[in-house]
Amino acid sequence: MKNAILVLLVVVVVVVGCNTAKSSTATVSIYNTTWELEYLSGTRIAFEGLYPEVKPTLILNEKGMTYGGNSSCNTYTGSFTYENNLLQFGETTRTMRYCEGGGESAFFGMLKKISKPVIDSDGKLLLMMDVVPMMRFRKIETKK
Repeated sequence: MKNAILVLLVVVVVVVGCNTAKSSTATVSIYNTTWELEYLSGTRIAFEGLYPEVKPTLILNEKGMTYGGNSSCNTYTGSFTYENNLLQFGETTRTMRYCEGGGESAFFGMLKKISKPVIDSDGKLLLMMDVVPMMRFRKIETKK
């Protein structure tokens, strides 16, 4: 019985992931945009429980191939590579503020598993592990 439920769950995740990951026809750059996390796969704690106040953000800077943002607790920065539609995040440097709840470790743990970015038809950034969306970000407007 448990195996049948597990197989069904995997099928549902793959089907939903494939339908969600369709690329947008509009040209939306992944770079130099502040993206706010709105979904994180693979956690036992509900998203709102992981990030009750501040949602993590991500900015991918094309010049210098660096990334950074706020993990909901600490600010962070690092470098990444993006070649042939394969994305890999390097080591992260972050501030050392004490964080409760496991949201930060879940965020950084998932970044290590990402293999490619996709912009969906709603203009959201999906960070994929192979063909499965593991993280979903919405574009947020920054104040100038």
